[in-house]
Amino acid sequence: MIEQVKAKAHKVHTTKSSWIIHTILALGALLFIVPFLWMVLTSLKTLAEATHVPMLFFPAQLQWNNYAQAFSTLPFLTFYQNTLLMTIGRTLGQLTFCSLAAYAFARIEFPGRNIIFVVVLSILMIPSYVYLVPQYLIMKDLHWLNSLQALIVPGLFSSFGTFLLRQFFLSLPKELDEAACLDGANHLQIYWYVILPLAKSALIALAILTILWSWNDLIWPLVVNDSTDKMTLAVGLATLQGEHGTNFPVLMAGAVLASWPMLVMFIVFQRHFIEGIAITGTKG
Repeated sequence: MIEQVKAKAHKVHTTKSSWIIHTILALGALLFIVPFLWMVLTSLKTLAEATHVPMLFFPAQLQWNNYAQAFSTLPFLTFYQNTLLMTIGRTLGQLTFCSLAAYAFARIEFPGRNIIFVVVLSILMIPSYVYLVPQYLIMKDLHWLNSLQALIVPGLFSSFGTFLLRQFFLSLPKELDEAACLDGANHLQIYWYVILPLAKSALIALAILTILWSWNDLIWPLVVNDSTDKMTLAVGLATLQGEHGTNFPVLMAGAVLASWPMLVMFIVFQRHFIEGIAITGTKG
């Protein structure tokens, strides 16, 4: 009888704790979603409603023409194309070069391996703005300014991607390599046929992070390109901000048009993304 009472009390306590945790998480989620809702609702307001004091959360009448105006003001199809090419190029490069480097650091013994890895990791501690000018000068010397290769090449490799995949590769049993070696496989074959198929979740996680980073990148495309033909979505949206005034509904409409592909992608691949981050962060 006493044990039943204790079990019931424990169940009530657990249920209450669960409600508290879920309430806190719901409030946190609400805080994150409010700016997005504000962006969408502002894109459907008139300029007077968007600048009204006090603020108006909901528009009196939906102004869908803001989206048409955004499309007529900027060449969005060109911006989509440039951003898509840059994102695909960077993502393929990251998956290729970071996975090769991660395999070398995780599965191959060679002199100075740990020292070189520390040097690679130390790059993460350096703000990207520090090497912005040197990178620009390299692009200038190569005559790559106002070109797609200037957008893509500097993003083909990252220390973070190498670290992320290395941590996952370290969690895989060494016996897999030994068994493959007994079958006559070399390192490239082990990497391609053994390691990569097992690293699907980690690779998807890196791909999603790279896509998000590339799609939203503003500083580097702004530095190396001043031609409308090679502008990305982030840079193109920045041109909607006027020196003496900004049409905020049109700007927000452009922001919605720029952000919806990433929102759809995350919804579709969120399971792989969370799984990859969880596995990589808790093992190795």
